[in-house]
Amino acid sequence: MSRPRRRALVLAAGFGRRLRPLTAALPKPLLPVAGRPLVAWTLDALVAAGCEGIALNLHHQGEAIAAALGTQHRGVPLHYSREPEILGTLGAVWPLRDFLGAADEVLIVNGDSLCRWPFRALAARHRRTGAAATLLVADRADPAAFGGGIALARDGRVLAFRSAALVTGLARRRRVFAGAQIWRPELLARVGEGYADTVEALYQPLLAAGEPLQTLATRRPWHDLGTPARYLAGALAWGLAGLPPGGVRRGPGATIARGARVRRSVLEAGAAVATGARVEGSLLLPGARVEAGARVTGAIVGPGIEVAPGTVVAGELLTAGPDGPPLATPLDSV
Repeated sequence: MSRPRRRALVLAAGFGRRLRPLTAALPKPLLPVAGRPLVAWTLDALVAAGCEGIALNLHHQGEAIAAALGTQHRGVPLHYSREPEILGTLGAVWPLRDFLGAADEVLIVNGDSLCRWPFRALAARHRRTGAAATLLVADRADPAAFGGGIALARDGRVLAFRSAALVTGLARRRRVFAGAQIWRPELLARVGEGYADTVEALYQPLLAAGEPLQTLATRRPWHDLGTPARYLAGALAWGLAGLPPGGVRRGPGATIARGARVRRSVLEAGAAVATGARVEGSLLLPGARVEAGARVTGAIVGPGIEVAPGTVVAGELLTAGPDGPPLATPLDSV
């Protein structure tokens, strides 16, 4: 039996509003994670899962994404779908219906999620159940932090989406959608032109019509990087994986001066910590500098930003100000 042809769409067009001002100049899919753009980790997993082609939809800072990623990833062609007006999670499929329709299985992945993606297991589950679509759900994420999650039956079938519909007495559990789904290609015929949301315009009508939607639960670490606090948590978890407690990851050219103290932090390429400075539980993006005697705790220091000598930064995102000092945004403000 021949292997199913598999193609994918990575949703990469979003504005990243909750991550502003960081995403004003840097699109969310290109946010650094352990020395690479966030989306590169997902592209790796899609290639490993046997995808023969991968599309990315583009809107906000779209040309920066295309320039960074190029025309192929590890030998697999990349196809870009440029959206002059943003089309939403379902509307993004319409311009790609011919590209995706050539496959036997269609993977759709959120570009702001980070996971050791179990794409092959998701596809196997999809084939076994014969569902119209199969969604990856995170076993360890708190549904209350993600709008109530998805209501599931004991066998993993989807019963309802979003909090308004979670009152059904049949629901045995709630889980959080982990940003990946696989479709039968027949679903492409249900997608219309224009802006549309996948849950509202596709999944809820499918449930109402009695069409089965299934899930695969994963206990692998999963991170939604849609807010500054979640970006910090995900970048640290990913970057420090495998290191001893208190370990530090340094990217190319990153430096820590003698007499500085750095713990449980990630320093991206070219970041620097000066003598007498203290950095803990923080992410220093490319070219960031923490000067002598400064204290940085539980924070993100944006690209090229300098933390002045003696400054104390705690629980904040530092980005370039309109003129003068860096702009400080509390991580928990979103």
